[in-house]
Amino acid sequence: MSDSLTFQKLVKAESAEVYHALTNSTRLREWMCDVSTTDPKPGGRVYFAWFPGFYSCGDFTTLEPAKSVAFTWFGRGEIRPTLVTYNLSAQEDGTLVTLVHSGLGEGDDWEHIRKNFQHNWDSALENLASIMETGQDLRIIHRPMLGIYIDDFNAEIAHKMGLPITEGIRLSGVVEGMGAHAAGLQADDVLVRIGNFEIHDYGTLGYVLNAYKAGDQVAVDLFRQGKKETLQMKLSGRSIPEIPSTPQGLSQKVAESYAKARADLSEVLTGVSEAAASTKPGPEEWSVKETLAHLIHSERGLQNGIQDILGSYEPIYDDGSNLPARIAATLQAFPTLKELEEELNRLLDETIALVGFIPSEFTKHKSSYWRLGYQLVQVTIHIDGHMEQIKAAVKAASA
Repeated sequence: MSDSLTFQKLVKAESAEVYHALTNSTRLREWMCDVSTTDPKPGGRVYFAWFPGFYSCGDFTTLEPAKSVAFTWFGRGEIRPTLVTYNLSAQEDGTLVTLVHSGLGEGDDWEHIRKNFQHNWDSALENLASIMETGQDLRIIHRPMLGIYIDDFNAEIAHKMGLPITEGIRLSGVVEGMGAHAAGLQADDVLVRIGNFEIHDYGTLGYVLNAYKAGDQVAVDLFRQGKKETLQMKLSGRSIPEIPSTPQGLSQKVAESYAKARADLSEVLTGVSEAAASTKPGPEEWSVKETLAHLIHSERGLQNGIQDILGSYEPIYDDGSNLPARIAATLQAFPTLKELEEELNRLLDETIALVGFIPSEFTKHKSSYWRLGYQLVQVTIHIDGHMEQIKAAVKAASA
């Protein structure tokens, strides 16, 4: 048996662009893995990770721009380090990518490893071609959806909710017409299992959904009002929105989406007193002002994210949450309802302008532009999710 596996894929892109996608941390996340950090120089580190827990690390051994890349590979649970080599050959209609994974052994343990490499490298190279040629990440295109909005969940919140668990995904709401809505899921449900997979946190969700396709029927375990229940859910298909081909067109699309969100928010906040806007519906629930502070933080985070993608360098974060101290600081800086709404609107204007100022040459990085556009044409989903929260807080304060 050969000690190596060989794969080939014709990618309709220039060799220099393909080389960048093989060595840059941000680009690697767009087609290969969920997390990556690289130092592309001989002897420099290379690290990949996938949810919920597999990872591989190694060192670059060869780096010839637009020609070849090689690095050692040692995956979690594997027997010993192996070697991954990419050779790039310029063709009339693109770049022929030849991948050789060598240093493999024999025996039953290696047979399992070989099968994983065979399947995963085939899929990865197919996705490499897709993101280079169309920008589309097939992991997103093929992944089904639940149609849920996410809220914070940790051991403290679980204790206050009277739940015997500390991990899961707590819902703030569901999207009408999607699988979760049809199955009867609702706000404050905590998902702990989908099909055969346990759900530990939001990061687990993408991995789990990758195992299914739209139309699959799965059992969903959840905790509701302290009791465990099981519901049947039909996974929804993913609607892929049309992404404008230019940053200016994308900016206009964002402006149109924000215009509706502003109008809805203005309507909800009209006539709300300062006292009502400061009232918490419950001990662990946000007031209107706290929710607006959170939306301000989210918009600032979106702008930072745009900057990171444009610079081809994204920081890697562990799991995070909404920090009460930051909410309090924002409320001190913008103490009135009017000031909070005005600050949020200024940030929305700034986001629209930032998208419009994206250099037109950035669209040549099709995968990065597509990923950014995919997020921005759906930018108000997060605001829409919190709009219901604001309405509920206003209603509770009125009562």
